Amino acid sequence: MSVRVCVIGLGKLGSPLAACLAAKGLTVVGVDNDRRKIDAINQGKAPVNEPGLGELLTKTQGRLTAVVEVEAAVSQTDITFIVVSTPSDPAGGFSLRYVEPVCQAIGHALAKKDYHLVCLTSTVMPGTTGGPVRETLEKASGKRVGTDFGLCYSPEFIALGSVIRDFLNPDMLLIGESDPRAGEVLQSLYAQVCENKPTVARMSFVNAEITKLAVNTYITTKISYANMLARICEKLSGANVDVITSALGLDTRIGSKYLKGALSYGGPCFPRDNLALAQLAQQLGVPPDLAQTVDRFNRLQVPWLADLVQHRTTGTTGILGLTYKAGTDVVEEAAGFLLAKELAGRGVKVLVFDPAYGEQSPATMHENVRFAATAADCIAGSDVVVLATSWPEFDKIPRSLWARNSNQGPRTIIDCWRTVKFLHDEPGVRYLGLGLGEGFV
Repeated sequence: MSVRVCVIGLGKLGSPLAACLAAKGLTVVGVDNDRRKIDAINQGKAPVNEPGLGELLTKTQGRLTAVVEVEAAVSQTDITFIVVSTPSDPAGGFSLRYVEPVCQAIGHALAKKDYHLVCLTSTVMPGTTGGPVRETLEKASGKRVGTDFGLCYSPEFIALGSVIRDFLNPDMLLIGESDPRAGEVLQSLYAQVCENKPTVARMSFVNAEITKLAVNTYITTKISYANMLARICEKLSGANVDVITSALGLDTRIGSKYLKGALSYGGPCFPRDNLALAQLAQQLGVPPDLAQTVDRFNRLQVPWLADLVQHRTTGTTGILGLTYKAGTDVVEEAAGFLLAKELAGRGVKVLVFDPAYGEQSPATMHENVRFAATAADCIAGSDVVVLATSWPEFDKIPRSLWARNSNQGPRTIIDCWRTVKFLHDEPGVRYLGLGLGEGFV
């Protein structure tokens, strides 16, 4: 008998997850309280902006449907994934205000069912899955975890913009399990879906919860280390952060991933997971200095860049790229977005362009910020241009569009990702590549 899956939460992670499962032949019922997402899924349309999602939905061939009622979806499936938001709370942890009502509804459905596996994927603080989540499920169902139903904590290590690829080809699978049966059921499901053969790490709830925070905090530390090297290189003539990090990455103890040397990290996961691990350490009486220092260094990157820009601009500053990375429309904690607001708050006129984030996007900007219709318009209307996000479209802009008329003086290009290094010797351009000791001093 084919396994039937319920996915609760059809946002930027839940929708691709549901589509991946259905595209691989599983029957999937998605659940969300947003009628627009429900209607989109049932019409075979992507409810969120994620590369490849629309095409993937065409491969589900009727195996993916969506409803509003949690209990109805759980009652007709065998495994339930909880993929709802866990917003940061004031204490630095994660709120369960969306998780707990979902668990209560799941519990009510479990009361009328035989064995069912519940899998929490949302990021939570250590002690949550075996604590509030388990307690809510058991109280609402009148059943016991590990005997009557299974419970797992299995966060996905995926990034917006590449969710589908990352889910189908994970580096590893992390499973925190209530008991061996629950872990086996989940591992078997992943084996049906993954296109590679990832290592599976199975462990207790608390170990898995710590591991999730630890992975992201380690990555933020690595990113910030490379960014520090870039800042050092800017002060030394002839230094090149790309040459240095390429050599560092050859050491197998270090590896090349995330050793770019550019702007601050952002997005919905890295900043808050870093702070959550620091908060956990502090609560346990362990010095949180390392995670706190990484966070502080990261946050200071934007005002540092704003100082650099403000020193060089006499008119309008253009910012190419507002999202935290290419391939997504998310601007949460994004360097380009924060830089635009920082400069505008200082009274600088700012002109911005992003391929995925425009004037009609939800987050509010400062009144001194204007949106350009195209990247070329953004460049033409600015005396200083900051390339803040490495969208591939930007390195395809013709060289001539970056230059400025000689009687106006060269246009300064601050390339935070060294994407347009070919402008180094372009007439009408003063090129400054972050991490290159050729002009930032």
